[in-house]
Amino acid sequence: MGGEASGERAEAPQYSWKDVLASLKEPRILAMLALGFAAGLPFLLTGNTLGAWLRDEGTSLAAIGFLSWVGLAYSFKYLWAPVLDSVRLPVIGRLGKRRSWILLAQSGVIFGLGAMVFVGPQGGLVLFGVFALVVAFSSATQDIAIDAWRIEVAESDEELGLMSAAYQLGYRISLLITNALIFNIAAVIDWSGSFLLMAALMLIGVFAALLTTEPQASKAAVGSNAPREEKAPWTISGAIDAVLGPFIAFFKAHGRLGILLLFAVSLYRLPDFIMGPMVNPFYGDLGLSREAIGSMRASVGLVATFIGIAGGGLAAVRLGFTKALILGAFLVPASNVGLAVMAFAGPANEVFAAALFVENFSEGFGGTVLVAWMSSLTSFGYAATQYALLSSFYSVLGKFLKGFSGTIVENGLQPALGEMPGYAAFFAGTAALGIPAIFIIIWTARAHMRAEAARSDPKPAE
Repeated sequence: MGGEASGERAEAPQYSWKDVLASLKEPRILAMLALGFAAGLPFLLTGNTLGAWLRDEGTSLAAIGFLSWVGLAYSFKYLWAPVLDSVRLPVIGRLGKRRSWILLAQSGVIFGLGAMVFVGPQGGLVLFGVFALVVAFSSATQDIAIDAWRIEVAESDEELGLMSAAYQLGYRISLLITNALIFNIAAVIDWSGSFLLMAALMLIGVFAALLTTEPQASKAAVGSNAPREEKAPWTISGAIDAVLGPFIAFFKAHGRLGILLLFAVSLYRLPDFIMGPMVNPFYGDLGLSREAIGSMRASVGLVATFIGIAGGGLAAVRLGFTKALILGAFLVPASNVGLAVMAFAGPANEVFAAALFVENFSEGFGGTVLVAWMSSLTSFGYAATQYALLSSFYSVLGKFLKGFSGTIVENGLQPALGEMPGYAAFFAGTAALGIPAIFIIIWTARAHMRAEAARSDPKPAE
């Protein structure tokens, strides 16, 4: 996900892309498409795509791994989310609380990207990393503000469903640009120029925020969905409610099983996260050109992603969340195995296409069923905050450990095994991390199903 997936209400209807496209004549839906595009644009520019730029500049794998820690900003965004709910900004706050925060966050993204281009990796990785952190923090803040605007501005559940789908469509379009087309752009105008172009594309979101309307409580579809008292986050009771309230409600709903649920969530996509910073450097060291990477991701990768997302959604509907989750746990490590095979087979197009298809399909499938399952674990009245917390548990361990990925490959495996065998061992090792996760997911899923069955069919009183 924003960059990471948003926590939509579980009861919101699902719509096809045709429904979304037909609804674009509505100003709010069109604005949502543009804001979704702006939300997705910075995500990979401080993640895997940034790794490709750094590697082309000769940056060490260890440094690339450590710089990936700027993405932890997305994992802790729930910590400052209460500020956006309670504080109205001076001056630009006249535009409305939600829109002013969106615009401030977008300004931070544009400034950060511009500063990254101005400094460049050659200007010092510490300063470069600081500006990358500015982008990640501003992007995470934009996610919070856009999610709040999307939920509050919808005047019906149907409109909320359409807006959520429009958000996903805009987000996926921006990921296509920053994960695929940017490689073709960089091959023509270099990485600095391509990142500067991405900063300019952020203006699409700025114009959308300026031209749209601020939510009105009297028209909001979620007006009756706030059973708890709103408290200022800077008061003691408000701070406790904002930080501990969702945890208290979560464990009240799930009991001791809640600990196992959080543990399972944190392990589910661990192989994907840890291997992430090394994928683009691996492609470059293997001899793949920017054009080849961009073209293959824009074709095979895009198709595989949508098939995986559709397959995950279909499995969740037909099999149920928990069974689909177990199936996804088997698929998640498959992408790592594909890259390990590719390290030995070389950069042949057929091998690259097969490995990329497996990678994108498994990530699309696993990500979809995990989002659906995490959404089902939230409690009424705390759904948005609990989903943010679950998202943090799902990503924080992997995002912390992936910071060491470059050191493991460059200083540990490659000196002992060689360049490509070192990559192969790393990808195979990260795939192996998914094996214990499979057993824990099965155990957790079964325990959760038994708890749900007991809750829905309690033993009659004697």
